[in-house]
Amino acid sequence: MDFGNSATSAAAAAGDDVLYPEEHNVTSVSDDHETTCWGCGLRVLVSPHIPAFKCFWCGAITNQNGIKYEKQNFMWRRLRDRCFVSFLIVFILLVICGGIWAIYPVLVSCGYFYGGVNIFLIIILSIFTLSTFSLSAFRSAGAPPNILWGSYPAVTKGALENYRFCEYCAKPKSTRAHHCRSCGMCVLDMDHHCPFIGNCVGAANHRHFVIFLISAIISMIYASIMSAYAVYHIWPPLNNWQIRLLNGAFGQKLLMGLLKDIFLAVFSSMMFLPARGLVLIYLFIASISIGIGLSVLLWQQLCFIYEGKTYLSHISASGGDSTAIKDCQNFIRFFGLPHTRARYLPSFFNSKKRHKK
Repeated sequence: MDFGNSATSAAAAAGDDVLYPEEHNVTSVSDDHETTCWGCGLRVLVSPHIPAFKCFWCGAITNQNGIKYEKQNFMWRRLRDRCFVSFLIVFILLVICGGIWAIYPVLVSCGYFYGGVNIFLIIILSIFTLSTFSLSAFRSAGAPPNILWGSYPAVTKGALENYRFCEYCAKPKSTRAHHCRSCGMCVLDMDHHCPFIGNCVGAANHRHFVIFLISAIISMIYASIMSAYAVYHIWPPLNNWQIRLLNGAFGQKLLMGLLKDIFLAVFSSMMFLPARGLVLIYLFIASISIGIGLSVLLWQQLCFIYEGKTYLSHISASGGDSTAIKDCQNFIRFFGLPHTRARYLPSFFNSKKRHKK
């Protein structure tokens, strides 16, 4: 009898142990954990511990911890960027006009035809550089295309694959789009937000931005060469008595003495330079420094284009597009040339692989 009682107690204890996890599993599933997919509107049952989930129907990714952001100080940032770009355009025009004013007399002194040709080149480079700069600055960087979302009958299976919901714009955002707080919009194939153009560099203006860099670098090279040529012709003669050898000086002491004398001679003669000469010196130094900076930026952009990536995809944690292929054909697609690469690239780039038997 005692054995039966003990067995009954053990069975009851075992029953309690079995029922407890079942009761725990039942209470872990509640109506609070049923959420709605923003992409298709279907209700799905997910765990409350995962930060995001992917819809089985449309493929959209929903962030359960999404926070509604507000556009604070957006208009102020936009006005600041536009004012800076307008000031930069005025400054570039002043530099161009000042350079023409300083170089023109020297060029005309070498011949009217020579001066006219150079002035024509200056005007063409200036117009082309300013036009590409304006297109990069004032043209939209490229908004993602509108897509149906939020309704199950309208959204087909897999229509929003890997799409996320932008809390700023309150609309879908593809994997190729990134939101820019300064521009207040999602930008397709966003490369970066450039403060000097006050705009993002994206799918719609990336080509204009690269062409602007090329045009600006060519203009800087031309300006540095012409300003150095003009300064050489109007520079006052150096005083030969200031450049002298030091008796009994050798090695580093002799070199330092020569550099000191040369510096004093150049500085003393620079005091007699006219205002045109000072403008030309400033133009030479500015064109060299700006040209170096733009060359580094252009090289970086060309490397990313060759790799089939953007700057953001390059620095992202996922490493960008895994399907991107390093190929010179990326340049043809980027610049939109209608011809094949065989007309522009050497033949060994187009040669097919040959397998030896």
